Amino acid sequence: MNVLLATYTPVAAWNMPDAYVERLRREFPEHTFVRAHSDAETLERIPDVDVAFGVRFTPDHLAAARGLRWIHSPAAGVGNLLFPEMVASPVVLTNNRGNSSGTIAEHVIAVTLALLRGLPLAWRRQTERIWAQDEINAGPPMRTLRESRVLVVGLGAIGAATARLATAFGAHVVGVRRRTGQPAPDGVAAVVGPDGLAGELAHADVVVVAAPDTSETVRLIGERELALMKDDAVLVNVSRGSLIDETALVRALETGRLRGAALDVFEREPLTAESPLWARHDVLLTPHVAGFHKDHWDIVVGTFTENLRRFAAGEPLVNRVDKKAGY
Repeated sequence: MNVLLATYTPVAAWNMPDAYVERLRREFPEHTFVRAHSDAETLERIPDVDVAFGVRFTPDHLAAARGLRWIHSPAAGVGNLLFPEMVASPVVLTNNRGNSSGTIAEHVIAVTLALLRGLPLAWRRQTERIWAQDEINAGPPMRTLRESRVLVVGLGAIGAATARLATAFGAHVVGVRRRTGQPAPDGVAAVVGPDGLAGELAHADVVVVAAPDTSETVRLIGERELALMKDDAVLVNVSRGSLIDETALVRALETGRLRGAALDVFEREPLTAESPLWARHDVLLTPHVAGFHKDHWDIVVGTFTENLRRFAAGEPLVNRVDKKAGY
């Protein structure tokens, strides 16, 4: 089989290192592995491949792919691949969900505690060599996760891992997901469907957005939802930027009613220099790094290796995506 490796992105950490390409060639000498480093190279090489590995494929690529049968994404989120032509096609789509769930859950806890404990102000004053004890004490009252009600929107691998950690800190966790009939993950006290989101927002001290990027979740948190959130609540987004209306979020923060927001993903990445989010002291920004960890490529290539063996043997693939559901 011919396998196309197209893992080019502007972020170096998401590009497959050469050592892993050579590893695949050694483990599967019966297959031919070719690389693409741009959309143009993908378009040139995809007509002759059976399998593609990457995060960016367009309708033009799919139209040119005469023999393509399976795409594996090294990421968990595959919203960018679910354009109508791909959904309607027979091409099988798999992903690497679960790879970074524990890492992202730790990130959620870290940024949540930072906002609840006033750490961004402490860091700013540290750079100025100012002893800010009175200033921090005069700000929003310090909070703990132990006394908090945490709403996790999306109970996939990331949401479930976040719930377990938050519960370990003593938080009361409620989850939102489409499939309410399934057993609740460990640490989740109650599960509601999407129609219960509005009611739960009014009770949550911390709202964590970990739902998949689908047509149904675009701007899931908008002006109406932000208005429903409790005073002094914290919003954390580790899903995709499309799930939160950034303009509405800025307006909500300007009222001073919310405690703050921690955002790892944005409607447009990189976040433009003109965004008002940069200058807000009640916003903690990280540049889409919540999933970074040292074992990333070992796990990703391990999943792909297992699936490649299964694919060649005609066996069911792991982490298969329901293209109509979006995850």
